[in-house]
Amino acid sequence: MLSTQTRLRLEDIAARIAGGLEVSFEEMTWAQKWADNNRSAARIINQARREAIQGKAEPGSLDELLNGLDLGDPDPSNHLVGPQDPDALAEWFRRRPNESRPD
Repeated sequence: MLSTQTRLRLEDIAARIAGGLEVSFEEMTWAQKWADNNRSAARIINQARREAIQGKAEPGSLDELLNGLDLGDPDPSNHLVGPQDPDALAEWFRRRPNESRPD
């Protein structure tokens, strides 16, 4: 659980991220350390990143719902696009857990 002081600092940093304003390297490092170790902090930072990239979602829209649920990576360059090879996907699921998987 985040302390009030930590949450307020994260929300201040997140508001600047969402608004496209300057965030220092030290502040971003501090916020990312919290995000890496605390789900609430990660949600605050991810939602700010989504808003910075995609803009504010319309109230009642599907985008607003997905943003509120904090699903997926906020950076669209990390998303898979287009059809994936179904044979390769099926093979990946057939492997045993102890088999090595090429990256």
